[in-house]
Amino acid sequence: MKKFAVFGNPIAQSLSPTIHQMFAKSCAEDISYQKIEAPLDSFEATIDSFLATPQTVGCNVTAPFKERACAMAKHKDDAVMMARAANTLMRNKKGELCAFNTDGIGLVADLTNNGLNLQGSKVLLLGAGGAARGVVHPLLNAGVEHLHILNRTVEKAQAIAEDANNPKVTAVKPEQLFTDYDVVINSTSASLSGTLPAVPDAVLANCKLAYDMVYSKDNGATIFMAHAAQLGAAKQLDGLGMLVEQAAAAFSIWTGKQPSTASVIEYLRNH
Repeated sequence: MKKFAVFGNPIAQSLSPTIHQMFAKSCAEDISYQKIEAPLDSFEATIDSFLATPQTVGCNVTAPFKERACAMAKHKDDAVMMARAANTLMRNKKGELCAFNTDGIGLVADLTNNGLNLQGSKVLLLGAGGAARGVVHPLLNAGVEHLHILNRTVEKAQAIAEDANNPKVTAVKPEQLFTDYDVVINSTSASLSGTLPAVPDAVLANCKLAYDMVYSKDNGATIFMAHAAQLGAAKQLDGLGMLVEQAAAAFSIWTGKQPSTASVIEYLRNH
């Protein structure tokens, strides 16, 4: 039996065990997948101990440990380097710790699943934290033509644009915004506290899709989605699909198998 876990603090709310058990069943894999609340002062030791356990293949990492997971790893993929944060860990055949960030892959897959063609598209990213950083390269790899980053602190958005080192990525001020974005992505956690990110109404009113990276626990619309719908955004979507798709990318890294996700997303929507 292959062993996996997700580490966070708190972690009780995590849907990861349900998601990965469904993946395992569909891919004929025999796994165990635990939720482990790592102590804030001994995260690294907890990870090392788990990965040293027989039959352990890898683990996921969530808040507040993603940056520390990145720091632990000897090998890091491009998304980890950009985000300075990792959500997936495993040891290679030499026993060296490898870190991956699958959030951006998950986002792109969910957008594509919902009919958005990112090739040549105009995307506005709200926020300039780790969540925003993690999705920049996957969005560029998917063919985005303009990736604008809007943040209250312009310097943070400029830092991401500089690190991306790509002319398609620009930190923008409100007066520089387009009025016809294909997708406006809220990467802030504002919805979790019932608040809205700062973005002009006209931008949301004219976009094809308003996407909130967080998801509503009761399956209703997040405050960002409801606001965008009221203004006239053509379509609104939460981050539940992204959650499942980033998990699928991690599962594929660990097992070499690509699980189907549609039935898992549907199950979570209904439960």
